Amino acid sequence: MTTAETPSTRASPTAAPDLADPRLYINRELSWLEFNARVLALAREPGVPLLERCKFLAIFSSNLDEFFMVRVATVQDAMAAGRRSSTPDKLPRDQVLDRVATRVRELTAEQSRIWTDELLPALAAEGIAIVPMAELTAEERAEVVHRFDREVYPVLTPLAVGPGLPFPYISGLSLNIGLQVRDPVNGETRFARIKVPPRLPRFLQAGERLVLMEEVIEAHLERLFPGMEIVRSTRFRVTRDADFSISDESDDLLGAVEAQLRRRRFGHVVRLEVEEGTPDDVVAGLMEALEVEARETFRVRRPLDLTSLMEIASLDRPALRDTPWEPRTMARLRGEEGDPIDLFATIRAGDVLVHHPYDDFHTSVERFLEQAVEDPNVLAVKQTVYRTSGDSPIVPALMRTAEQGKQTVCLVEVQARFDEERNIQWARALERAGAHVVYGLSGLKTHAKLCLVVRREGDRVRRYVHIGTGNYNPSTADLYTDLGLFTCREDIAEDVADLFNHLTGFARPPSYRRALVAPAHLREGVIAEIERVVAAHSPESPSRVVMKMNSIIDGPVIEAIYRASQAGVRVELIVRGITGLRTGVPGVSENVRAISIVGRFLEHARIFAFTAGGETTFWIGSADMMARNLDNRVELVTPVDDPAARAELQAVLDLQLADTALAWELGPDGGWRRVRPAAGEAPLNSQEALMRYASTQARSA
Repeated sequence: MTTAETPSTRASPTAAPDLADPRLYINRELSWLEFNARVLALAREPGVPLLERCKFLAIFSSNLDEFFMVRVATVQDAMAAGRRSSTPDKLPRDQVLDRVATRVRELTAEQSRIWTDELLPALAAEGIAIVPMAELTAEERAEVVHRFDREVYPVLTPLAVGPGLPFPYISGLSLNIGLQVRDPVNGETRFARIKVPPRLPRFLQAGERLVLMEEVIEAHLERLFPGMEIVRSTRFRVTRDADFSISDESDDLLGAVEAQLRRRRFGHVVRLEVEEGTPDDVVAGLMEALEVEARETFRVRRPLDLTSLMEIASLDRPALRDTPWEPRTMARLRGEEGDPIDLFATIRAGDVLVHHPYDDFHTSVERFLEQAVEDPNVLAVKQTVYRTSGDSPIVPALMRTAEQGKQTVCLVEVQARFDEERNIQWARALERAGAHVVYGLSGLKTHAKLCLVVRREGDRVRRYVHIGTGNYNPSTADLYTDLGLFTCREDIAEDVADLFNHLTGFARPPSYRRALVAPAHLREGVIAEIERVVAAHSPESPSRVVMKMNSIIDGPVIEAIYRASQAGVRVELIVRGITGLRTGVPGVSENVRAISIVGRFLEHARIFAFTAGGETTFWIGSADMMARNLDNRVELVTPVDDPAARAELQAVLDLQLADTALAWELGPDGGWRRVRPAAGEAPLNSQEALMRYASTQARSA
């Protein structure tokens, strides 16, 4: 939709625009695809190091896999159930699926072009040659055959279809070779399938070169079907529905999640990928066997499944990768000669704001919990766990806290999608260590990032809290940009304590002092802040709204933003992913600007800044402006009061709004365009600027 098509420009001059008009909103699925298109753009960016470009191709593929497993599956299920669209754009679900299919075909065609025409030749020029089996020398082929005999052949299981042999189960995201095999004696032809082993490397070493695993298998088909004739072969891949929900009435949440995990692998097929050139009758046979429609079938150039390019991106070629980044420990958290400091004393002296991965996660967040374990004056530790890594020191530290007899409460979210199994394992380990483990409120996911430490100090007890925008996960802390606030301010600490008590006890939601909490009143709090700046706005003292988040699709919040724009308030949005509003619509959003920062780090922090009467209030927390966060999750957003922390948040926002290297800007038609520097100016890369700042500036209170 172009600006000329917006309702405000066609209405009479006196008619007030209807802010609920679906044409003022962008569909969430289509907007998400445009985010993934921005990821794909990094793979074709000449200035990005070669192996990083391969990494972005792999990320594009893994993103798309999850999109089909969750979002497309959800839309299909809703359409099958006859549920009408619930998003502000009101786009019918069959049209959503049609447009998704069209855009995915465009994007995957571009992905294949980038790989074949740009990255493959560039890799070969750097001595990383990926070649067909036919191009191998006799010596290279002998090496491949040896590895096939020793490592691959014992794992393979050919499965044929025929009398007593039904069409085999095809696991989700598996790469498969489909074959037509003919018996030369009696002429009988059957379909057969070979699964490319997922736990073996996709790329096999052949001397100094590499060859794809599926090509190696295809070169040895006579070993798998002795005496048979291979009529034709094709490669295909399926994606299955991996989304599930737990009934609110479930008495055994852990058992219900485990049961759903077992069912997940048998979800219905939501996407069939087949290689280009596959005969129509073979495709039709696969579609019938897998029960998919033409809209769900995608013909893709070889090779399928480029998620495996992570193997290439991980090669030990430092010159072809980003310069490694080592997070810095801010000055306030460094002791003499680098010795650990008393974090509790530091927090008492003033709030501490950390910004990962620029600030080190270990010497801040992990150290906070380690000190709670070591300190005999600590009486209790309470923490939420949404996602964490398999080798995380966070959960073992909580276990040691419990083993010491300190009250330890851990709220483990066992419904965190694709981390359910790991979280169940952690929950059981915590229980064995003596921790109190709870799983939150019925029907809600606990997404808030909170750690509360209760400490005896003289004749009083003091609470220390960490409130973050990201997970307690040291692995992603090196890759995601996130913020964390350490404070012992009583009003905020009491809000966090009240939320923990609400989650572990049996009571109505409390009235919070400072924090905005979902689903209680976070949406209302954000809208109230927007309305406050609108009321204070004047030409002499202009108001301003700046919001940084992962996604914004919530109708009421977007309507509040539109009203602010109509009142003349400048609204600036930094949104990494789904962006459901339109900018620049006359009479509606002329004063709204939306950008997206996509770079080497995944922008994950949420910052909300509201300026009225020359004063700015800052908030950080775990929530995006989406109905799922505001209505179906436990979220907490905290005000930031410390002057130094507020100044740093303002600097981050200003820097990103000025970015001319990583930023994309949303247009009125819903399209995204690169932000370029003015003529004669050098590009400003906000992430590189923050790395330089962390490296060169001594940070103090």
